Amino acid sequence: MFKNKYEMRPTTLIILVSLFFVLCGNIAFFRNVFAIFPVSSENIVFLLFLAVGLAVLLTFVLTLVTLKYTIKPLLLILLLISSVTAYFMDNYNIVMDDEMVRSVFATDWPETFDLLSWKMGLYVLLLCVVPSLFVCRVKLVYPPVKKSVIYKIITCVASVTIIVAMILGASGHFASFFREHKPLRYYTNPSYYLYSTGKYVADLLHFSSEKTDMAALGKDARVVKVPGRDNGRPKLVVLVVGEAARADHFSLNGYAKKTNPLLQNENIVDFSKMYSCGTTTAYSVPCMFSSFTREDYSPQKGRMYENILDVLTHTKSIEILWRDNNSDSKGVALRVPYEDFQTPATNPVCADGECRDEGMLAGLDRYVAHHPGKDMLIVLHQKGNHGPAYYKRYPKEFERFQPVCRTNQLEKCSRKEIANAYDNALLYTDYFLSRVISFLRGYDGGYNTAMLYYSDHGESLGENNIYLHGLPYVIAPDAQTHVASLMWLGGGMAEVVDLQKIRQDKDLHYSHDNLFHTLLGIFNVDTQLYNRDLDLVSSQETIVL
Repeated sequence: MFKNKYEMRPTTLIILVSLFFVLCGNIAFFRNVFAIFPVSSENIVFLLFLAVGLAVLLTFVLTLVTLKYTIKPLLLILLLISSVTAYFMDNYNIVMDDEMVRSVFATDWPETFDLLSWKMGLYVLLLCVVPSLFVCRVKLVYPPVKKSVIYKIITCVASVTIIVAMILGASGHFASFFREHKPLRYYTNPSYYLYSTGKYVADLLHFSSEKTDMAALGKDARVVKVPGRDNGRPKLVVLVVGEAARADHFSLNGYAKKTNPLLQNENIVDFSKMYSCGTTTAYSVPCMFSSFTREDYSPQKGRMYENILDVLTHTKSIEILWRDNNSDSKGVALRVPYEDFQTPATNPVCADGECRDEGMLAGLDRYVAHHPGKDMLIVLHQKGNHGPAYYKRYPKEFERFQPVCRTNQLEKCSRKEIANAYDNALLYTDYFLSRVISFLRGYDGGYNTAMLYYSDHGESLGENNIYLHGLPYVIAPDAQTHVASLMWLGGGMAEVVDLQKIRQDKDLHYSHDNLFHTLLGIFNVDTQLYNRDLDLVSSQETIVL
């Protein structure tokens, strides 16, 4: 029927590529499946049906969405994306849910370069370039339009029939797969990232069509006097937003290695049971600044409603500055003064392509001098422990724990080497936070000073072969959600907050939900939004207007 072996119908090409995806791009999926349904006489039929069913499902979807001139371009794009997705799922055990898709779109070029490796290149070569050459070389033979439509219908009906028959043929196994082991579906490639991308795009389209104006919050906000909790000094507060710092690697929380040698000598209140709102920066940072709890928050609400920085701005009594050495503020600081410290143009502490967090302290004395007598909130967004290249996150003199992993291909390193590199980065954060405290201590005579530190999420370091972060919250390990957090209070601030209660309750279960109300409490802001039960400093009792 065909003149040479590279001529085929579109359906044939789609089936071949679908089989290639299942056999070569789903190692992580089948690795996780085999852990629950091991290869045995009892499971072999189900496992075969599962593999065939996945290929048939892909065939159905691709047949449904492709047209004559879109088949090859779409397959080539999917081969590229799927090869990169396979690399991260196989080596880091991550999944591409809608929050990870959101994080991908929020990633900047420096972060992207940190993720590149020769092994990723090999994945792209074998899973993208080689099959793409085959796809490009194939000459598709298209039947008349009427027959093409009939063939599509037949393919789709046959696909559905096969899937239903296999589910019925191994109904007990599939019932367990769908009901009791839902997270397994997160690892299907490209099925799940296609679903997640569709969900992400639908969310954006829904937001753009439903809401264009941001809803104001806290228009009633104003700074008030609290009897017995006002010594007449303005407040100078630094909020440090950390990156990927897990609580169990802080020596303040009992970790064996001394990752907090400087902070342990400060008058610190350490919140040992602080939990994050999400497992990615793109989700957690907007969530922690929002008025919503983790259960009520969604990215749509994060875009639709103002955040705590806006509420503090509405008081017209508090100056706010955001300085960023991470990718950006994820939309939080769009309406307040913002300074980017990721390049040598603004950050004076840069070397070998890395700009250090301590550079964000440069010029802050001038900022304070320009706002005499004013309450101030300064937010410093760290590069922190951004992985996988932890060894880049600290100057050489902080390499105390050795040997270290000196590659972004974490699977090549031992658990000890990965942990050492990660802990050295925490050691540098300890130094950076001590510098922040030294800066604030210099103003303790004229201001009520305080530093708050919240990490945005934690980090997996190879436990159960899971690396980095970003797993769906429902299955994320404690390492990704239990985050480092602490507070330092200057002498003046210690007089105007309930320090006894803070110390008494420091080991209670807290979360990012507390930040919004804690900032309102610290600055004595009266607003209907305030919830005293979520305020870590509980400074508001009775107000004087």
